[in-house]
Amino acid sequence: MKTIPEDANGLKRDLVMEPSPLRSIWFPAVGNFDHLYPEWEVRDFNNGYRYLDLAYMPGGAKGGIEIQGYGPHARDLDVRRFKDLCQRHCLLSLDGWTFLPVAYPSITDEPKQCQQLVLAFIGKFVSTDVPSRFSWLEAETMRFARRLLRPIAPLELAEHLRISDRHARRILHRLVELDMLSVASGKERARTYRLSNVI
Repeated sequence: MKTIPEDANGLKRDLVMEPSPLRSIWFPAVGNFDHLYPEWEVRDFNNGYRYLDLAYMPGGAKGGIEIQGYGPHARDLDVRRFKDLCQRHCLLSLDGWTFLPVAYPSITDEPKQCQQLVLAFIGKFVSTDVPSRFSWLEAETMRFARRLLRPIAPLELAEHLRISDRHARRILHRLVELDMLSVASGKERARTYRLSNVI
């Protein structure tokens, strides 16, 4: 089981909330809080201040995760507040923000589905093209490593690519030589590999 670091980007207070989207969704799926900021303040095009529940900003990207409670976002919404929420979303989207709205009940009811959504959301910011000189197996290995955002084992890659364990190791070794991957664990024999420029 992964252990949550003592303090990462000031996210400790969210970890005591029950249920915590960070404890039950983000950390099990991603394994770190890199580039993630709670209650992030942004200015919209109307010169107003808006707050995002969670901002994900690797390399200057603008990703926002909004936890939508049923009461304040649906049942108890008056027309003025509804229009303001729509305008807020429009203005921030025009400023380059990409949003992932998550229904608060889904955090407890469908945590695995939420984890998949978070990984897909992160993938929008970290998946990049691979060099054209790569074979399709090498290119798919890089895409696979970027999607998982954690170290990968040769057997896991072999199953994904439907090739032998030995062939998967050759691909991984070549990508290490090209400095695209690095060894994550194993001294005598590499057991897992990760992206060289891990986010």
